[in-house]
Order: sequence, then C-alpha cells, then structure tokens
Amino acid sequence: MDGAFLVLTAAAFSLFGFIIGIWAKNFEQLAVVPSLVVTPLTFLGGAFYSIDMLPQPWRTVSLFNPVVYLVSGFRWSFYGVGDVGVAASLGFTAGFMGVCVVAVWWIFRTGWRLKP
Repeated sequence: MDGAFLVLTAAAFSLFGFIIGIWAKNFEQLAVVPSLVVTPLTFLGGAFYSIDMLPQPWRTVSLFNPVVYLVSGFRWSFYGVGDVGVAASLGFTAGFMGVCVVAVWWIFRTGWRLKP
C-alpha cells in the first residue's frame, strides 16, 4: 500500500502539472501556480512540522489544507504514522487524481488550448 500511495501521488501531480502547462499562455503565467499556490500550501500544510503541535483552532483550520493529507500520507508510508488517518489521505489523493483525470479528459475531448 505504501508504493500505491506514492504512485498515486506522483500520477496526480503529473496530471496537475499537465493541466497547468496547458492552461498557461507563457512562462510567467506557468510560474504563478507553484510560487503563489503550491509553496504556501506546502509551508502551511505540515511538511516541516506535525499539525498535532498546533493549538486547537489552527489544527482544525489546517485540516482544510489539501497538502496536509498528501504530507500525512507520505509520513505514513515512510514512518507508519501520520497526522490524519491513512484512509483520509488515500481518499483525498484519489479524489484529487480523479478531478485531474476528469479535467484532462475534458481538455482532450474539447481540444481546449490544443487546437490552433
């Protein structure tokens, strides 16, 4: 199950990168998502600390950050413990991948930004 989580996360982020690459019209627009969205979510998502260390209102707020579930899943796959349950991490990651698959399917179906 450890390897499945890692492959699922890698595939989901690959699809997400494909979607961003199709969406961006130039390199500057391409750099907006990693620098203004992904990086802050990673810093606030418990990548460098356990969210269990946060006081109660902030721990609850951090559970709305999708990166928390990805980081917790990786912690579980490496160490056997995580901040949230492994089922929640797998469910969120599978849901994220599902949304990305549907978006890529729609891009190919409609030809959005693929046709000149």
